[in-house]
Amino acid sequence: MRRGLPPYAHPALPAGSGVDSPFGPEVRDHVAMTEVSSLTGRLLVATPALADPNFDRAVVLLLDHDEEGSLGVILNRPTPVGVADILAPWAELAGEPGVVFQGGPVSLDSALGVAVVPGGGPSGEGAPSPGSGTRTGGADGGTAGAPVTDTADGAGPGDEPLGWRRVHGAIGLVDLEAPPELLAAVLGSLRIFAGYAGWGPGQLEDELVEGAWYVVESEPGDVSSPDPEQLWRAVLRRQRNELAMVATYPDDPSLN
Repeated sequence: MRRGLPPYAHPALPAGSGVDSPFGPEVRDHVAMTEVSSLTGRLLVATPALADPNFDRAVVLLLDHDEEGSLGVILNRPTPVGVADILAPWAELAGEPGVVFQGGPVSLDSALGVAVVPGGGPSGEGAPSPGSGTRTGGADGGTAGAPVTDTADGAGPGDEPLGWRRVHGAIGLVDLEAPPELLAAVLGSLRIFAGYAGWGPGQLEDELVEGAWYVVESEPGDVSSPDPEQLWRAVLRRQRNELAMVATYPDDPSLN
Protein backbone atom coordinates (compact mmCIF):
# COMPACT_ATOMS: atom_id res chain seq x y z
CA MET A 1 0.00 0.00 0.00
CA ARG A 2 1.55 3.25 -1.09
CA ARG A 3 0.91 6.66 0.38
CA GLY A 4 -1.54 8.98 -1.40
CA LEU A 5 -0.72 12.33 -2.95
CA PRO A 6 0.17 15.08 -0.49
CA PRO A 7 -1.42 18.50 -0.38
CA TYR A 8 -0.08 20.87 -3.05
CA ALA A 9 0.36 18.05 -5.56
CA HIS A 10 -0.49 19.27 -9.05
CA PRO A 11 -3.31 16.90 -10.07
CA ALA A 12 -1.87 15.85 -13.42
CA LEU A 13 0.89 16.48 -15.89
CA PRO A 14 -0.12 17.02 -19.53
CA ALA A 15 -0.47 13.94 -21.70
CA GLY A 16 2.67 13.28 -23.67
CA SER A 17 4.83 15.22 -21.23
CA GLY A 18 7.65 12.73 -21.72
CA VAL A 19 7.51 11.31 -18.20
CA ASP A 20 6.14 7.78 -18.46
CA SER A 21 3.94 6.48 -15.64
CA PRO A 22 3.59 2.75 -14.89
CA PHE A 23 0.35 3.58 -13.06
CA GLY A 24 -1.55 5.16 -15.96
CA PRO A 25 -3.68 8.27 -15.42
CA GLU A 26 -4.60 7.47 -11.83
CA VAL A 27 -4.49 10.29 -9.31
CA ARG A 28 -4.62 9.26 -5.67
CA ASP A 29 -6.84 11.03 -3.15
CA HIS A 30 -5.16 13.70 -1.12
CA VAL A 31 -3.94 12.64 2.32
CA ALA A 32 -3.43 15.53 4.70
CA MET A 33 0.00 15.64 6.26
CA THR A 34 -0.24 15.37 10.01
CA GLU A 35 2.07 16.26 12.85
CA VAL A 36 5.74 16.46 11.89
CA SER A 37 7.55 13.33 13.05
CA SER A 38 11.20 12.66 13.72
CA LEU A 39 12.14 11.80 10.12
CA THR A 40 10.15 14.46 8.28
CA GLY A 41 12.59 16.76 6.52
CA ARG A 42 15.51 14.34 6.74
CA LEU A 43 17.28 12.58 3.90
CA LEU A 44 17.19 8.90 3.11
CA VAL A 45 20.45 8.02 1.38
CA ALA A 46 20.45 4.65 -0.36
CA THR A 47 23.10 2.27 0.92
CA PRO A 48 25.23 0.39 -1.63
CA ALA A 49 23.33 -2.74 -0.59
CA LEU A 50 19.96 -1.43 -1.81
CA ALA A 51 19.16 -3.52 -4.87
CA ASP A 52 15.97 -1.80 -6.09
CA PRO A 53 16.93 -0.01 -9.35
CA ASN A 54 14.32 2.68 -8.62
CA PHE A 55 16.46 3.80 -5.68
CA ASP A 56 20.02 3.04 -6.77
CA ARG A 57 22.20 5.82 -5.24
CA ALA A 58 19.00 7.73 -4.46
CA VAL A 59 18.80 10.68 -2.09
CA VAL A 60 15.21 11.02 -0.87
CA LEU A 61 13.87 14.07 0.95
CA LEU A 62 11.13 12.90 3.33
CA LEU A 63 8.16 15.25 3.09
CA ASP A 64 6.07 13.31 5.59
CA HIS A 65 6.67 10.43 7.98
CA ASP A 66 4.19 9.22 10.58
CA GLU A 67 2.22 6.16 11.64
CA GLU A 68 0.25 6.21 8.38
CA GLY A 69 3.37 5.82 6.25
CA SER A 70 6.04 7.90 4.58
CA LEU A 71 6.31 10.06 1.48
CA GLY A 72 9.28 11.72 -0.17
CA VAL A 73 10.88 12.78 -3.43
CA ILE A 74 14.15 11.63 -4.97
CA LEU A 75 16.39 14.67 -5.33
CA ASN A 76 18.90 13.28 -7.82
CA ARG A 77 16.88 11.93 -10.78
CA PRO A 78 16.78 14.67 -13.46
CA THR A 79 14.80 13.87 -16.61
CA PRO A 80 15.26 15.32 -20.11
CA VAL A 81 11.89 17.10 -19.80
CA GLY A 82 12.09 20.84 -19.27
CA VAL A 83 9.87 22.55 -16.71
CA ALA A 84 8.87 24.98 -19.47
CA ASP A 85 7.45 22.06 -21.45
CA ILE A 86 4.86 21.07 -18.85
CA LEU A 87 4.53 23.88 -16.28
CA ALA A 88 5.56 26.95 -18.25
CA PRO A 89 4.42 29.54 -15.66
CA TRP A 90 6.93 28.14 -13.16
CA ALA A 91 9.86 27.73 -15.55
CA GLU A 92 11.55 31.03 -14.70
CA LEU A 93 11.55 30.17 -10.98
CA ALA A 94 12.96 26.67 -11.42
CA GLY A 95 16.64 26.40 -10.60
CA GLU A 96 19.24 24.93 -12.92
CA PRO A 97 19.26 22.52 -14.63
CA GLY A 98 15.66 23.66 -15.21
CA VAL A 99 14.24 20.20 -15.84
CA VAL A 100 11.61 18.04 -14.20
CA PHE A 101 12.98 15.52 -11.72
CA GLN A 102 11.52 12.03 -11.26
CA GLY A 103 10.49 12.13 -7.62
CA GLY A 104 9.78 8.42 -7.40
CA PRO A 105 7.97 5.52 -9.04
CA VAL A 106 4.46 6.42 -7.77
CA SER A 107 1.97 8.62 -9.68
CA LEU A 108 4.35 9.94 -12.30
CA ASP A 109 1.46 11.83 -13.87
CA SER A 110 1.34 14.20 -10.89
CA ALA A 111 3.70 17.05 -10.08
CA LEU A 112 5.12 18.34 -6.81
CA GLY A 113 6.97 21.58 -6.25
CA VAL A 114 9.58 21.76 -3.50
CA ALA A 115 11.16 25.11 -2.79
CA VAL A 116 13.50 26.85 -0.37
CA VAL A 117 12.46 30.18 1.09
CA PRO A 118 15.55 31.90 2.57
CA GLY A 119 14.88 32.70 6.19
CA GLY A 120 11.85 30.43 6.03
CA GLY A 121 12.60 28.77 9.37
CA PRO A 122 11.28 30.13 12.67
CA SER A 123 12.89 33.46 13.58
CA GLY A 124 14.33 33.53 10.07
CA GLU A 125 16.47 30.40 10.36
CA GLY A 126 16.62 26.78 11.40
CA ALA A 127 13.88 24.18 11.58
CA PRO A 128 10.58 24.02 13.46
CA SER A 129 10.64 22.44 16.88
CA PRO A 130 9.91 18.68 16.92
CA GLY A 131 6.23 17.93 16.86
CA SER A 132 5.18 21.34 15.55
CA GLY A 133 2.25 20.95 13.15
CA THR A 134 1.42 22.56 9.83
CA ARG A 135 -1.94 23.36 8.30
CA THR A 136 -3.55 23.23 4.90
CA GLY A 137 -7.07 23.69 3.71
CA GLY A 138 -9.44 20.79 3.23
CA ALA A 139 -9.69 19.52 6.80
CA ASP A 140 -13.14 21.09 7.24
CA GLY A 141 -14.42 20.40 3.76
CA GLY A 142 -12.46 23.11 1.95
CA THR A 143 -10.15 22.56 -0.98
CA ALA A 144 -7.49 19.99 -0.09
CA GLY A 145 -4.05 21.51 -0.09
CA ALA A 146 -5.22 25.12 -0.46
CA PRO A 147 -3.22 27.58 1.63
CA VAL A 148 -4.93 28.91 4.74
CA THR A 149 -4.78 32.68 4.94
CA ASP A 150 -4.32 33.98 8.48
CA THR A 151 -3.30 37.53 7.67
CA ALA A 152 -4.06 40.17 5.08
CA ASP A 153 -0.50 41.10 4.20
CA GLY A 154 0.39 38.19 1.93
CA ALA A 155 1.50 35.84 4.70
CA GLY A 156 -0.08 32.55 5.63
CA PRO A 157 -0.03 30.60 8.89
CA GLY A 158 3.09 31.29 10.91
CA ASP A 159 3.99 34.12 8.51
CA GLU A 160 4.62 31.62 5.72
CA PRO A 161 4.37 33.02 2.18
CA LEU A 162 1.06 32.30 0.52
CA GLY A 163 1.39 29.29 -1.76
CA TRP A 164 4.23 27.74 0.26
CA ARG A 165 3.89 25.33 3.18
CA ARG A 166 6.85 24.54 5.40
CA VAL A 167 7.98 20.93 5.61
CA HIS A 168 11.20 21.47 7.54
CA GLY A 169 13.15 24.63 8.20
CA ALA A 170 13.42 26.66 5.00
CA ILE A 171 12.20 23.75 2.82
CA GLY A 172 8.55 23.57 1.86
CA LEU A 173 5.92 22.51 -0.66
CA VAL A 174 4.71 24.91 -3.33
CA ASP A 175 1.08 25.17 -4.41
CA LEU A 176 1.52 24.76 -8.16
CA GLU A 177 -2.07 25.88 -8.71
CA ALA A 178 -1.24 29.30 -7.25
CA PRO A 179 0.02 32.21 -9.38
CA PRO A 180 3.84 32.02 -9.51
CA GLU A 181 4.09 35.75 -8.84
CA LEU A 182 2.90 35.07 -5.27
CA LEU A 183 6.28 33.46 -4.58
CA ALA A 184 8.57 35.06 -7.15
CA ALA A 185 9.98 37.58 -4.68
CA VAL A 186 10.68 35.11 -1.86
CA LEU A 187 11.75 31.83 -3.46
CA GLY A 188 15.42 30.96 -3.23
CA SER A 189 15.10 27.82 -5.38
CA LEU A 190 12.41 25.58 -6.84
CA ARG A 191 12.39 22.01 -8.09
CA ILE A 192 9.53 20.32 -9.90
CA PHE A 193 9.11 16.58 -9.38
CA ALA A 194 7.03 14.11 -11.35
CA GLY A 195 5.84 11.40 -9.00
CA TYR A 196 7.02 10.52 -5.54
CA ALA A 197 8.25 7.67 -3.36
CA GLY A 198 5.73 6.27 -0.89
CA TRP A 199 5.77 3.71 1.89
CA GLY A 200 2.81 2.23 3.75
CA PRO A 201 2.63 1.94 7.55
CA GLY A 202 5.82 0.37 8.88
CA GLN A 203 7.36 -0.27 5.45
CA LEU A 204 10.11 2.32 5.71
CA GLU A 205 10.92 1.24 9.24
CA ASP A 206 11.38 -2.33 7.96
CA GLU A 207 13.74 -1.09 5.25
CA LEU A 208 15.76 0.85 7.81
CA VAL A 209 16.14 -2.29 9.92
CA GLU A 210 17.27 -4.16 6.81
CA GLY A 211 20.01 -1.58 6.22
CA ALA A 212 18.61 -0.18 2.97
CA TRP A 213 18.97 3.49 3.96
CA TYR A 214 21.18 5.89 5.84
CA VAL A 215 19.22 8.67 7.58
CA VAL A 216 20.99 12.05 7.67
CA GLU A 217 20.07 15.71 8.11
CA SER A 218 19.04 17.66 5.04
CA GLU A 219 20.36 21.06 4.01
CA PRO A 220 18.42 23.63 1.93
CA GLY A 221 21.04 23.39 -0.81
CA ASP A 222 20.20 19.71 -1.34
CA VAL A 223 16.93 20.72 -3.01
CA SER A 224 18.70 22.75 -5.69
CA SER A 225 22.04 21.01 -6.11
CA PRO A 226 23.55 22.20 -9.43
CA ASP A 227 25.10 18.76 -9.90
CA PRO A 228 22.35 16.32 -8.86
CA GLU A 229 24.16 13.29 -10.26
CA GLN A 230 26.86 13.81 -7.62
CA LEU A 231 24.45 14.50 -4.74
CA TRP A 232 24.69 10.97 -3.31
CA ARG A 233 28.44 11.27 -2.85
CA ALA A 234 28.24 14.91 -1.73
CA VAL A 235 25.75 14.18 1.06
CA LEU A 236 27.79 11.24 2.33
CA ARG A 237 31.07 13.13 2.07
CA ARG A 238 29.88 15.89 4.40
CA GLN A 239 29.04 13.46 7.22
CA ARG A 240 31.43 13.64 10.17
CA ASN A 241 31.53 9.92 10.78
CA GLU A 242 32.27 6.68 8.98
CA LEU A 243 29.58 7.43 6.39
CA ALA A 244 31.99 9.83 4.70
CA MET A 245 34.01 6.80 3.60
CA VAL A 246 30.98 5.33 1.84
CA ALA A 247 31.16 8.23 -0.61
CA THR A 248 34.21 6.54 -2.15
CA TYR A 249 32.25 3.35 -2.90
CA PRO A 250 32.63 2.55 -6.63
CA ASP A 251 29.61 2.65 -8.91
CA ASP A 252 30.50 -0.87 -10.03
CA PRO A 253 32.04 -2.80 -7.09
CA SER A 254 33.17 -5.57 -9.46
CA LEU A 255 35.70 -3.16 -10.96
CA ASN A 256 37.29 -2.41 -7.59
